[in-house]
Amino acid sequence: MNNVYDILLERGYIEQATDEDSIREVLAKEPVTFYIGFDPTADSLHVGHFIQIMVMIHMQKAGHRPIVLFGGGTGMVGDPSGRTDMRKMLTLKQVEHNIASFQKQMSRFIDFGEEKAIMVNNGDWLLGLNYIDFIRDIGRHFSVNRMLTADCFKNRLEKGLSFLEFNYMLMQSFDFLELYRRYGCTLQLGGNDQWSNIINGVDLVRRADAALVYGLTFKLLTNSSGKKMGKTESGALWLDAEKTSPYDFYQYWRNVDDADVANCLALLTFLPMDEVKRLGNLPGAEINKAKEVLAFEITKLVHGEKEAIAAQGAAQALFSQGNDTDNLPSTALPAALFKNGLDIISLLNNVGLIASKSEGRRLVSEGGVYLNGERIDDFTFVVTAKHFVEGKILLRKGKKVYHQVTLS
Repeated sequence: MNNVYDILLERGYIEQATDEDSIREVLAKEPVTFYIGFDPTADSLHVGHFIQIMVMIHMQKAGHRPIVLFGGGTGMVGDPSGRTDMRKMLTLKQVEHNIASFQKQMSRFIDFGEEKAIMVNNGDWLLGLNYIDFIRDIGRHFSVNRMLTADCFKNRLEKGLSFLEFNYMLMQSFDFLELYRRYGCTLQLGGNDQWSNIINGVDLVRRADAALVYGLTFKLLTNSSGKKMGKTESGALWLDAEKTSPYDFYQYWRNVDDADVANCLALLTFLPMDEVKRLGNLPGAEINKAKEVLAFEITKLVHGEKEAIAAQGAAQALFSQGNDTDNLPSTALPAALFKNGLDIISLLNNVGLIASKSEGRRLVSEGGVYLNGERIDDFTFVVTAKHFVEGKILLRKGKKVYHQVTLS
């Protein structure tokens, strides 16, 4: 069997390693307990988390044991990494609700059967800490001068870094020490924005327990221009079907830039690399076939094969001017709204296709709004009950964003 390190390297995941040769050697000779942390900043995982989930799946398939660590403690503070301002403070109730949502979603991807994988909440050891004891036992191992050279702090010093956030690195490092002591965890994984936190955790375990542990980071999900992927006009690309419909999820990947297809296939699907390279090198318009494969495969992984088939069918029907709209994003509005008519801008706003009425007026004036296939060029246009065909109307925003409206 191939070493999982080589698999991750070939597929393009690996960014940094504390000791590449040793990590590769230990992954080849014995099962390794490793962890990835997820702070519950929202009530759903998003596609940025999916890179880490894919890595965990690869690692588990290779016989290694994942620890999924939820930040019931660190989530009360907020990670300053990659931030230009302080994160919104969450209540303990919000954090607990978000963790419950994360646990439910994570169970779809990782096998938590006996001796397979475990979920842990760092609130179990962080929330009850005695601060004086923590600073004496853990804080003494950290150099403030060294901490200030870390990108997660250095980039914030001009705009302001709270002492609350300054503690985050100590808390995440302490997580590694606790997981090493409790479960024999010897490897921490994370996105490359976590490098400073990870190397300090490795150092803390060495200093506190004279133990050899490792850290490994992975690329963030970015496009060929280096910009983070997974953002849509309506916000993040969520893994929760209630927040991002399977159809919208499918369409996002169907419409990625040509230059990003091969990278996304390698990172976000389990297709063999020979097939990834073949699809990524399809010439001209044929690259659209690769995009369809990408969209189907990742939608199947996240939402299941049934939803992937439905999303694919809806997309293909619209492309071919078919009538299968059952799986499109849909909003039911009261029939009373249309008794005297509803202007097109208010309709777009009510179903969430625009963020503001000024955006709606701009879209209409630029010819970017369609109703039942007909372009609307007057933002005072009024939609009435007569526009509903078999109880529904079809809105289109731009070339690719569709939304169905039904009457309730």
